[in-house]
Amino acid sequence: MTALITLPQELLNMTTQRITVVFSLFWSISYLLATVVLWIFGRLVDINDGNYDPSFMFITIVSSNIFIGSFFLPETGKECQQLVLEKYTQALSGLNSSSQLYIAGDSAGGAICATLSMNNINNKKVKIDKQILIYPSLDYTMSLPSISENGQGYLLESQKIAWYFDHYFQNNEDRVLLSPLFGPISSNLPDTLIFTAGYDPLKDEGFAYVKTLKKNNTSVQHKHFKDMEHAFMNIEDLVQSECALLFQEIGLYTQAT
Repeated sequence: MTALITLPQELLNMTTQRITVVFSLFWSISYLLATVVLWIFGRLVDINDGNYDPSFMFITIVSSNIFIGSFFLPETGKECQQLVLEKYTQALSGLNSSSQLYIAGDSAGGAICATLSMNNINNKKVKIDKQILIYPSLDYTMSLPSISENGQGYLLESQKIAWYFDHYFQNNEDRVLLSPLFGPISSNLPDTLIFTAGYDPLKDEGFAYVKTLKKNNTSVQHKHFKDMEHAFMNIEDLVQSECALLFQEIGLYTQAT
């Protein structure tokens, strides 16, 4: 799966200056008292040298503006689902909680969020109240026009996406069925906030996902940054106003009832 968030592993030990930036983002979006926000990061490839990183996913849990912890995600979706629900329960332990659960992620993290929501449709034990998807990967068939239209010359290129998928799907998996865009969708999906970027090869699948959610009577808000490319949060110094707007929108969304 595609991912261009390249946070160092030392983040888990809270030893680098970049932590302040990252956790200020968490704090800015976690306004609701005792609401748990699961922010899923993805790092499959280091954009500096292109090397594959087998420990490419981790999850950070924030509740009531308090950092709970970070955990590496396992490789399989089923194990990931179990881990998320387990850590969510632990995070709520001892809190005067509203029991609200939001999940959020960018790129591959957004793909995992959408997959968790899709797999959680009929789960009566745990409800995911909202999902926040930032330029997510949702179509593993690479079938929509923006894959080729925006496929070269930007941070994320279609050739790399194909490489990611070919390494991720190695056992003849049904990519249509596993794609959040084409998998089970119903009104039981969580309320959704999705961000897309105009020069992102994943743009069209974001638009298509919004259309499908609306068709299935799922509450969805869509914010499109027409002049941005995939992973523009990684270049915040160059696009400060756009990133500030994105964070503001997330903050407002998490506060809304």
